[in-house]
Amino acid sequence: MAAPRTLRLNASDNVVVAVDDIPAGATSEGVSARERIPKGHKMAIAAIGADEPVRKIGQIIGFASRPILPGAWVHEHNCMVRAFAREHRFGEDAYAEAIAPVADQPAFQGFRRAGGKVGTRNYLAILTSVNCSATTARLIAREVERSGLLDDYPNVDGVIPLVHGAGCGMASKGEGFETLMRTQWGYATNPNVGATLMVGLGCEVFQIGRMKEERRIVEGETFQSLTIQATGGTRRTVEAGLERVCAMLPALDRARREPAPASALVLALQCGGSDGYSGITANPALGAAVDILVRNGGTAILSETPEIYGAEHLLTRRAATPEIGRRLIERIEWWEDYCARNGGEMNNNPSPGNKAGGLTTILEKSLGAAAKGGTTPLNAVYQYAEPVTAKGFVFMDTPGYDPVSATGQVAGGANVMAFTTGRGSAFGCKPVPSIKLATNSDVYLRMIEDMDLNCGDVLDGAPIAGKGGEIFEKILAVASGERTKSEALGYGEAEFTPWQIGATM
Repeated sequence: MAAPRTLRLNASDNVVVAVDDIPAGATSEGVSARERIPKGHKMAIAAIGADEPVRKIGQIIGFASRPILPGAWVHEHNCMVRAFAREHRFGEDAYAEAIAPVADQPAFQGFRRAGGKVGTRNYLAILTSVNCSATTARLIAREVERSGLLDDYPNVDGVIPLVHGAGCGMASKGEGFETLMRTQWGYATNPNVGATLMVGLGCEVFQIGRMKEERRIVEGETFQSLTIQATGGTRRTVEAGLERVCAMLPALDRARREPAPASALVLALQCGGSDGYSGITANPALGAAVDILVRNGGTAILSETPEIYGAEHLLTRRAATPEIGRRLIERIEWWEDYCARNGGEMNNNPSPGNKAGGLTTILEKSLGAAAKGGTTPLNAVYQYAEPVTAKGFVFMDTPGYDPVSATGQVAGGANVMAFTTGRGSAFGCKPVPSIKLATNSDVYLRMIEDMDLNCGDVLDGAPIAGKGGEIFEKILAVASGERTKSEALGYGEAEFTPWQIGATM
């Protein structure tokens, strides 16, 4: 019988990752397993004394909570997180990335918008100012669907209600309010949204009139608004909303796909349901695709600040300027304080599913998550839902919870998303198509109706660079209109989840 496969990812590592289940007594790296090691999990290949670091990918992922013998299974029963010094160097690995001329960039077929943005989809969004108008927004969208109205507008991808649970019971100024304002207007101006109808109740804290005034919004073919109280109740608002949609659809339908360079792509990077293979297969493969995109003038947004915790020192070294690196550390420090204020801790992450898949600590998870960002310089750090204007590889501060994080990226201007998963996350993100990348062949085959690409073949020898090229070609195809599996299943409306910061009053 062939020996079970393992991976030693760096010469300094004192653990290996099990590609296959390792039965007790099987040998790897000259070490005999003392117990069964589940695939995706780690086996010690050297003695690790209590309080000594556990190393994977050449980095510290935790510390032994008790002595670990060679051949032992290394997981949360004997590996813990504690504070340790990390050297935050700024910009020492940054370099000037050569960008391909526009004429030499790969092209996709997109919808050109005013201001130079390019959409990969052409939606009409029904946004709500407050949870009190959520049902009405859904009723308007339902009436559009029931009427068959969209049959006459083949260039419109859909009318989507994007509702949320906030908008009132909150302070009318400060961090929470400004975050919601950025998110709402970010969706209204996302390049995949050609027109927006905003529906409110009328008496809420988040006033549509205030947003229009502060954002200098003039109503017309691309933006309309109404409130239930001023319109005369739910039924009349649904009727009025349907009339507004009917009035906006002809202009929206005039948009046509046309060639656009890869530099117009803004790629959101997400990972969810991660496992022990995420940092070995799909994440570095996506990072290779990001490097291709950046070299062609595009933008990629890495996020989920709690899930780069412990790997931030690798990102600060790539910062284009020391100031950019320091902004990232400021966000890390904000999160440490945020957790302390709310009785949490950064190592509450990984989730139970992550741990079942082989991830033991947040440090280990973060090293794999950061690999999605490739190798190019870090050109900017943004707050949640802040408009992304820099080109190249950038970072946006978001929670690690996928729907909330993705909502911030879309509000920032992402027009396509790549989402890696090892456990099988079920997720979509209208108005932005989400490409699912499976980290292992088992989950790809088991959930083939949800997964777009299999990166598990990296474990069988497929090169990371080649897989990155395959992902990049998939991004271009999806940006040109090819439907993702999550789109085919109808995902994406319920996943609009703005980050609620601050007290609910």
